[in-house]
Formats: sequence, C-alpha cells, structure tokens
Amino acid sequence: MSGRWLTIIGTGEEGAAGLSARALAAIAGAEAILGARRVLDALSGVDLTGKTVLDWSDGFEPTMAAILARRGSPLVILATGDPMHFGIGSTLARHVAPAEMEIIGTPSAFSLAAARLGWPLQDVACISLHGRPVARLAAHLADGQRILALTSDGQTVQEAAAILARAGYGASRLTVLEHLGGPRERIVDLKAREAQGQLFADFNTLAITCIADAGVMIDGPMSGLPDDAFEHDGQMTKREIRAAVLAHLRPGGSRLLWDVGAGCGSVAVEWLRAAPLARAIAIEPVERRLAMIRANAETLGVPHLSIVEGRAPSGLAGLAQPDAVFIGGGISTDGTFETAWAALRGNGRFVASAVTLESEARLLDLHARFGGNLVRMAVSRAEPVGRFMGWKPLMPVTLWSVTKSADDSGGEQP
Repeated sequence: MSGRWLTIIGTGEEGAAGLSARALAAIAGAEAILGARRVLDALSGVDLTGKTVLDWSDGFEPTMAAILARRGSPLVILATGDPMHFGIGSTLARHVAPAEMEIIGTPSAFSLAAARLGWPLQDVACISLHGRPVARLAAHLADGQRILALTSDGQTVQEAAAILARAGYGASRLTVLEHLGGPRERIVDLKAREAQGQLFADFNTLAITCIADAGVMIDGPMSGLPDDAFEHDGQMTKREIRAAVLAHLRPGGSRLLWDVGAGCGSVAVEWLRAAPLARAIAIEPVERRLAMIRANAETLGVPHLSIVEGRAPSGLAGLAQPDAVFIGGGISTDGTFETAWAALRGNGRFVASAVTLESEARLLDLHARFGGNLVRMAVSRAEPVGRFMGWKPLMPVTLWSVTKSADDSGGEQP
C-alpha cells in the first residue's frame, strides 16, 4: 500500500507454516526483517536472501531507534501473537502514523488459551506480566475471577503463585499453557500453593481461576480496603473516609493523582487499583512512611506508583501536572493549597480532608471562596467494652471537594 513502509506480522508457534500469503508477500518485498531470535529461527524455508536480518540483541531502545531510522524503506517486524495486544505494534503506534504501517495479525495467546480452556474471553481479565512487575497481578484478585496472563518465562509462574498464596488465594487453580499452537504444546494444571519447585517452559501463558481462602482480606478492586490491608503507623485515611474520598476524586482513565502528605499511600494505592490506566504520585516527607508506601504499592498490585520524598509546597515543584489532587494533611500549611491548585488541570478534581479546628477553618474559608461541596463525616466502630460491645468514635473528618473550572476563570484565584 502506498506510503506504508512498515509491516508488523504476528506469528505463532507453527512458524513459517502459519504465515498467510499476504504475510509472505510482505516478507518477500522487504529490505529488512526484524524479530526475536526465536521467531527468526522458526522461519526456516522462507527465502531471506539479500535482506538485512535484525534481532533485538542490541536492546529495546537502540533497536527502536534503528526501526525509525529506516522510515521509508520496506521493513517487516515479526511479532508473537497479536501485535496490537500488549505487543510491539502498540508501542510503534505511538511513533508511526497508521498510514505508514500495516498490521497482519494472528490469534493472540489470550485467544488460543481461551479456546483450549473453553473460557469466554469477554469474561476474563487479560493482563501482561511480560517485562512488567509480577506484583501487578495482586490488583486483579477476586474470588471467582478468571485471569489470563502473558509471562516473561517459567519463573513468572512461580512468582505469580507466591503472590496468590500470600494474598490468601493459595487454593486458586493454575493452568500453564506452554508453546500454544505448536508441536511442543503442553498444558499443566495445579493449585497455586503447589507450584513452588516445579519447572515450566519459558514460553507459556498462565491461566488463573481465583479461589479465595476463608476470611481473605482483599476480594476485588473495591474502594475502602480494610485498614489492616495496609502497613501503616496509624497516620492514614481510614477505610470509611477513604471510600468517600475516592468517590469525590472520581478515578478513571489515565488521570494523574497527586496524593499530598500521603502517609502510608492508601489513597494513591486505591486510586490506581480503581482504574488500570490511572497514574499517581505519592508525596511524603517522612522516611519511614516512604518505605510503607513502597511496601503497600507492591503488596496491593500497584508497583508503578510514583513516590516522591518531599514536603508541600516545595516538594510539589517540577511534578507532572495532575488531573486530581488529594491533601489528607497539611492543608493549613502556607502555600500548599495555592501551589497544588495552580498546578491542577482545568476540570480537575481537588479534595482535602481536615480533622483539626485549624485545618477545618481553612476548608471553610476555601469553600466560601471557591465553592464546591463540604461533607462532615463522623464514624463509630463497634468494639468490645468489657463483656459487651460499644461504639468507639473516630475523629470527625471534614471533606471539601471542588472541580476546577476548565478555563480556570470560575471563582476567586489564590
């Protein structure tokens, strides 16, 4: 097709035998061929005489630069499975216009695995643990949830099984589908707690049916995780208040949250768990709490949480512009609101909480100037009182939430 110099071809375990006439024609017309060594080796019988053959041995970034340097010259990239589903096609689409490339797909590992298992693919969580932290799996755990995961190698299965066991999902059923679609295909069934010490092929897809142990603490991507799900020192936004904060913040899409004075990071962690593409920065000045944030992000499946050591307002300088801001402590510190508000995007959400009279007075003043909503929450929890039960109140919390106008012209400026 005129103007299309880049062709990305999805391949399967059957190698050259599985290539369509259209794919073979693209290879024949290319000046250069690029692919993983394993994929290139499977092309025996395809004539590559006179073509430049490249692999990824120089590393990802240098190879990407080499691809873009060939713009205008016919180049074929051989990918595994569907190039546009966690594949190289998705990456290249950020650098190459659709009019410059052609995608020739093949069934993904997800499709092949679903076909073997009889799983309706629309009812399955399809995730990638290939080249990504395996800890991300923890964000998808829910009793009865079916998960299909791409893996980096056989060790990924062991790591995933360990995460399941630690989270209270040791009874979960695992199916390891090795070399799907090829002559070496093998399917292994076992429980998560039985996986340690077993060996699996490096080229595999992992299927998980989540089965929660009795009393499991985390069951799905709910807002308002139990306080004990987090490592903390008592300085945290408690469960009932946190659920309300998330409702006011409205996580979704790829929006970026600033969690200012993050404590143990509970709000930032739940923001990321609520929306798979969301981003968050936890800003916290206390060193021991920074370690808690890291541990909570890892345990609860959001290791991509960005953590910044700093105290507002100076610690906010130079951070990426947020779509939402939460200040759980320090709203009365001079300059904190002004700095965060100035950075917030138009249509962005701003939520702050207060437990002291001084910080509550600050929220009342901001509400008078900028509008929005004020909510005062008083929560009591039933706890033992001798042989009986009684209500133990938590400190009342005042929440102020407001949406910044799109043109930043609505209301008084800081």
